[in-house]
Amino acid sequence: MKISEFIKHLNTLDHLNFQLENGTPVPAHIHVTEVGVRSKRFIDCGGVLREEKTAVLQLWYANDLTHRLAPKKLASIIKESEKQLEIDDLEIEIEYLTQTIGIYNLKFSDSVFVLMFKLTACLAPDFCGIKTEKKNQPLSQLTAPVSCKPGSGCC
Repeated sequence: MKISEFIKHLNTLDHLNFQLENGTPVPAHIHVTEVGVRSKRFIDCGGVLREEKTAVLQLWYANDLTHRLAPKKLASIIKESEKQLEIDDLEIEIEYLTQTIGIYNLKFSDSVFVLMFKLTACLAPDFCGIKTEKKNQPLSQLTAPVSCKPGSGCC
């Protein structure tokens, strides 16, 4: 989920609710202790140089059970962070402590922000000899590219 979509959802809510993908709720008295930008520059197993940039929100809670972060307050914190950190409309990752610090993607469902488990993957399966499973589709569901130019790989 991008920052703009997250803020759009925040502005429709009266209460902030997060839960893990498996249904485990995140305590309602969470704090957002960090808003930041994470840049990652790396070489995948196929030797390709890659760069990723994400916005990061860190969720944390303590024993102050009466703490409640209002959705509109969080939206204003993020807006101010966008200005000061010069954040683009980036994808959001959530850092949240369970047994260790986990990094999660985010989706919105039924007025709840769901922390989606992230998975590792090979970014160069052809180079590594990993066969990807191809799905069979009826020809009637296949569509031709709108624009196909020599050398584009679509023909």
